[in-house]
Amino acid sequence: MLTDFGKILIFMILGAVFVALGMLASWVLRPRRPYPTKVATYECGEEPVGQAWVRFNVRFYVIALVFLIFEVEVVFLFPWALVYREMGLLAFLEMAVFLLILIVGLVYVWVKGDLDWDKPRPVIPRIPPSQAEEMRQEQPAVPSPAP
Repeated sequence: MLTDFGKILIFMILGAVFVALGMLASWVLRPRRPYPTKVATYECGEEPVGQAWVRFNVRFYVIALVFLIFEVEVVFLFPWALVYREMGLLAFLEMAVFLLILIVGLVYVWVKGDLDWDKPRPVIPRIPPSQAEEMRQEQPAVPSPAP
């Protein structure tokens, strides 16, 4: 007689065999007619341009990470909402602090400009030519090394 673990093992083996047989059958029965369009890289219906190893702008990753952070944090609101009435004022205050931290983070990212898709170019301060000449005259000359 099999134990419970033995039944689970047999179930897992049968599942693996079933998947392997399905993949083997599809490999044996499939038609083999490759042509250039069929084996080309697919980019959402567009013709591929350039190579696949392209450097993406960091803004893609920053926006994805900000979305992921806030998405995960919002998941915590659902269990809290289910037990809110049972927990009372303390649960409300804890969630208020939690949401305040999230709002401060969102405001920080917003003010920093990470949510703007087209960031403005940085403003580089310019020194007027008269001040630049004065600064050059004040600096001591650096002797060149002897050959």
